[in-house]
Amino acid sequence: MIPYTLHNINSDDIESVVNVLNSDWLTQGSKIQDFENLVSEYCNVKYATAVNSGTSALHLSCLVLGLGKDELMWTTPNSFVASANCALYCGATVDFVDINQDTYNMDVSALKEKLERTSSEKKPLPKIVMVVHFSGQSCEMKEINRLSKKYGFKIIEDATHAIGGKYCDSPIGSCDYSDLTVFSFHPAKNITTGEGGMILTKSEEYHNKLQLLRSHGVTRDENLMESVSHGPWYYQQIDLGYNYRLSDIHAALGCSQIKRLDEFINKRTNIFNVYNHELKELPIQLPLQHIDAKSAHHLFVIRLKLDKIKKTHRQIFEELRENGIAVNLHYIPIHTQPYYKKMGFNHGDFPQAESYYSEAISLPIYSSLEENQLNQVIVTLKKIIN
Repeated sequence: MIPYTLHNINSDDIESVVNVLNSDWLTQGSKIQDFENLVSEYCNVKYATAVNSGTSALHLSCLVLGLGKDELMWTTPNSFVASANCALYCGATVDFVDINQDTYNMDVSALKEKLERTSSEKKPLPKIVMVVHFSGQSCEMKEINRLSKKYGFKIIEDATHAIGGKYCDSPIGSCDYSDLTVFSFHPAKNITTGEGGMILTKSEEYHNKLQLLRSHGVTRDENLMESVSHGPWYYQQIDLGYNYRLSDIHAALGCSQIKRLDEFINKRTNIFNVYNHELKELPIQLPLQHIDAKSAHHLFVIRLKLDKIKKTHRQIFEELRENGIAVNLHYIPIHTQPYYKKMGFNHGDFPQAESYYSEAISLPIYSSLEENQLNQVIVTLKKIIN
């Protein structure tokens, strides 16, 4: 079975982890800072905070921007549920902006129209807009940033698909057009720490708050304490934080993996190009690349033109799996999930996301996908559709 994604671990990765296992520090040691420095340098941004998952990173990002009860966050329905859940963790309310039918990212025109309508009706505007760089391709950040200045919202880039990508020649993660950017290092992503996440920012204030909140809100910094230290053992809890720390074991794997990130992206790009060339005659919609973006190619999603195919979406999906191709589907629109329907969302609320879902299939794409496996995917897909 050819999986839709697969992590890529080599002997250097293993040695990096073993070195930590043989050391005195399995957690809260120097590897965390090493990994943060490597990611911030790669992304050309000053501050990075490592945490134990992409979801933790999203949650803390909402917290440091002050999202709270009765406030609003807008995001896209075409993402994993974590992109919306993080606002609920803060007691806030979530709403969605429909996707562009070609890029599958948040539709900037729909965002602009929704902001204008909400403002004219004198309804509450979002405190945060969380954009999701679906499949590794950046949203149209210049225009979203312009709208943020006009309507007063903060921007979080959910770049959990997108490490290694670029927007307008800047690395995704530079925070040139946002307040915070979040990466995930789940094994399905372009590089992995096993489980893990990272929050990037240009703001020293946000960075300091993130460092505090990831570790229970506890500090040993006497400058932050509310009374004189009792001695070298002393600490104070000055905020309500969480145990969202990344271990040195995970960070060591990340330190090794990021050295090969550009290599991984190049291999994914080659696979993307082969798919586009070999599948262009099929009755499917291939992924569109925005002129301002260089995708990290986390996913390769096709959309079936079902009016030209004599099979259903489900039939094609199941036949691919029956033939040894472990395709997947990214994503079921968040607003159609039972938990969100209880909040008042309904089918039909975001028609572009729902139309996309009814036609989408994620084909295998990962850095260790071999040429014969890639050819097998292409031949099998052609046979099933035709």
